[in-house]
Amino acid sequence: MSTAEHEKGAVRETPDRYGAFPRLTPEQLEDLSAHGERRRTAEGEVLYREGEPFREFLVILSGTVEILSDQGGPDERTVAVHGPGRFLGELGLLEGQAAFNTAVVREAGEILAVPVERQRALVGSDPVLGDLILRAYLGRRYLLIGLGAGFRILGSCYSRDTLRLREFAARNRLPHRWVDLERDKEAEALLRRFAIRPDETPVVLWQGERLLRNPSNAELARLIGLPAPAPAPSAENERCEVMVVGAGPAGLAAAVYGASDGLTTVTVDAVATGGQAATSSRIENYLGFPSGISGGELIERAVLQAHKFGARLMVPAEVSALTPQDDEYIVTFTDGSRARAGAVVLASGVRYRRLEVPGIDRLEGISVYYAATVHEAGLCRADPVAVVGGGNSAGQAALFLAQHASGVHLLVRGGDLNADMSRYLVDQVEQHPTIEGLLHTEVRGVAGDEQLESLTVEDNTSKERRELQAAALFVFIGARPRTEWLKGVLALDERGFVLTGADAGAVADTNRWASLGRDPMLLETTLPGVFAAGDVRSGSVKRVASATGEGAMAIRLVHEHRERKGNLVTVGPEGRRPEAGGPVSSR
Repeated sequence: MSTAEHEKGAVRETPDRYGAFPRLTPEQLEDLSAHGERRRTAEGEVLYREGEPFREFLVILSGTVEILSDQGGPDERTVAVHGPGRFLGELGLLEGQAAFNTAVVREAGEILAVPVERQRALVGSDPVLGDLILRAYLGRRYLLIGLGAGFRILGSCYSRDTLRLREFAARNRLPHRWVDLERDKEAEALLRRFAIRPDETPVVLWQGERLLRNPSNAELARLIGLPAPAPAPSAENERCEVMVVGAGPAGLAAAVYGASDGLTTVTVDAVATGGQAATSSRIENYLGFPSGISGGELIERAVLQAHKFGARLMVPAEVSALTPQDDEYIVTFTDGSRARAGAVVLASGVRYRRLEVPGIDRLEGISVYYAATVHEAGLCRADPVAVVGGGNSAGQAALFLAQHASGVHLLVRGGDLNADMSRYLVDQVEQHPTIEGLLHTEVRGVAGDEQLESLTVEDNTSKERRELQAAALFVFIGARPRTEWLKGVLALDERGFVLTGADAGAVADTNRWASLGRDPMLLETTLPGVFAAGDVRSGSVKRVASATGEGAMAIRLVHEHRERKGNLVTVGPEGRRPEAGGPVSSR
């Protein structure tokens, strides 16, 4: 929209085509009025600015407000224009992040301003209003990601640090744009403008003035307001009753149930909240969501729920060691900081296995991916792509990518989709007009200088090979647990998954457990008070619902561990078991 149009007052409201810009009802406006204050606005007034934290939830009562990306910069563009009854902000408001756009008053009027903390409480207590706001904010976040708004990552496609920063931004669902030093015409001008030497890249640029040279994930997190840990608290001054390692579905369930039970609960993750579930475009067999729910939306709801009950989330925070000490545990992080925990829930999940094909490593992060999110889909445009794998993750990825690519080759090593994929997904995949399922098919080679151009695939029964055109390859071929740091600390199975329950009891130190007068409980490891939940646990069912259930169950067992002396359960003065938590039910 041009400056002349603004001066003439020709500002038209953006239509709400995708549910991202809903209008509040008069009843909702009246309810919100009790929690905020009315304020007059002036034309040109900036209500909040990109890069700064949100302080208020704003509702337009009269007048219009324009939302701008990169305001005042060379890439300034209008994201949306809102009129009376609409509210401002996006997902960062609920999660304590900085704003990824700027709100400017175009037609003077009146707004209702509600303090952010009060608004977050309202979202948690009013299910109708909360659902409306959350869905709108999720839609706006994905809109910003699609526009390439937010910060820029300036770096070479051949740089591992560039790949690291891009993966961190994508996994945390952060609006950003990658400027490739090797191919983007804008790159050289930016290097000169900010006096950046090529050997100082990758760099992160935001708002034309903030510049981080090859930042760590934690430094980038702090820039945009993610709850990254502050440098190094000692074990003496940082203690929690439950430390949850991993923030996927199991870890977030443990955070919600632990905090709602009144336990001081800290949940940490090395990369992002959500784990593999957050990369799923749609989960259709999760109880309570008959029309399905995206992994991103499910995780954002869980994060808000954990915050509601007072759980503390720290991202990124990578654990490097677990040490028993005085019936508790010292948790050590890779930055050298430590914390003490009364009990530990291991929910670190799994990572997808890499595809072992000659030359593929140089294309990873450029056109070979191990997740299929909005970010990766946006890079495919209308080109054909290939998905490797025969499980649910591969099926969900193929269906999602079919909305963006001109065609999807689904490459399955086995001879039957039904072997590892849910029936409802098989039906959708087989009926989709742009998905080609190729059974008994394996990738043997990749071609392309700067990015993937084609694949060499082989029929593993006939050994016949052929070329497939593909601009991107998405790999979902099984997973390995994130347990390297636990070797020698507690018992793992032959594949590295954590042993629990009877399996743990069979190999546990009998002297340690004899002193307790009991064996490991169902989800307990070979260390008393250390539990494993979700995909990281040996023998677990690799489904989101089961991971969530195990996270909740782990907290129940934490209570049992805290209350039991030997084989007896501690009882209160009237023969009743003491309450484990506060007034909120954990059932």
